[in-house]
Amino acid sequence: MRPGTPERRPRDEMAGGGTNGVGRICVETPGAGRRPRPICDRLLIIDGHAYAYRAFHAIRGLRSPSGQPTNAVYGFVKMLAKMRAAIEPTHLIVVWDGGLSAERTAVLPEYKAQRPAMPDDLKPQLDEITGYLKAAAVASFCGEGVEADDYIACLARRASDAGMTVVIASSDKDFMQLVSARVGLLNPGDKSGTVWTDVQVRAKTGVEPSQIVDWLSLTGDSVDNIPGVPGVGPKTAAELLKQFGSVTALYERLDEVKSESCARRCAVRRTRCGAIANWCGCGTICRANFRRTRWPKNRGGRPVARVVSALGFQGNARGAGRTGARTAAF
Repeated sequence: MRPGTPERRPRDEMAGGGTNGVGRICVETPGAGRRPRPICDRLLIIDGHAYAYRAFHAIRGLRSPSGQPTNAVYGFVKMLAKMRAAIEPTHLIVVWDGGLSAERTAVLPEYKAQRPAMPDDLKPQLDEITGYLKAAAVASFCGEGVEADDYIACLARRASDAGMTVVIASSDKDFMQLVSARVGLLNPGDKSGTVWTDVQVRAKTGVEPSQIVDWLSLTGDSVDNIPGVPGVGPKTAAELLKQFGSVTALYERLDEVKSESCARRCAVRRTRCGAIANWCGCGTICRANFRRTRWPKNRGGRPVARVVSALGFQGNARGAGRTGARTAAF
């Protein structure tokens, strides 16, 4: 999840409206010298704040001719182009944090409270990034009070149910719970560029994707300031879930836990652990509208050129948004 608080959000007019979950999604169409589109529609969902932060910290000291910081914008555009080339999505959307969930903070007031403020040089670049996305006819959604994790998860499930394959680009371990035959993860921390399946999830955590919510409720998440069961780390949590299958079954058969000290610690955290498990699932507090609609071909070349010229970008970044794309609505 984001290393800073989501108090800075992209402007709504550049974020697909933000009120009804409807944005514009790019759909690749084959052209001269281009590879044919995948037979099955493929949706790439990008965790906007995560990649903006990653770009900001990866590149330093880059500014436009007017002196404004552009390192995050430049890095984001480059990473976007790289992901599109690798995944070849037919549909694409970037989702941004719109604030903390009121439901979660009501249960856990300290939820994400420890996160540092967003760097001053990054704040104005979010609008530049969404301005670029708008010029390139790439969907960008930000909903007031909607965490990106929830919208991404809900959208992924709706798209999967509609018969699409989905790739979620994010380093957030919460998304491992969504992995299925149709949903995979593109983790920027994995330099191999592999789209994670249940194989990688099991190798990373020792549990199945369907057990990730329970695994996180036991281990906690220091990034989100979510407490787990004291003394229960990833390995112990995996062993408990291998034995009992779920947190619910664990507490129903707590006397069967081999370690008495572990059983005592679990018992102390019983109420809190159960409450966290109930809302730890991504998408449980969000409802995303979903529909696929083809629209006339978008003419995005000149708007993109104007945006990147104003930012002083050269070379590959100038052509990264020339999609020759069609748009679709979600």
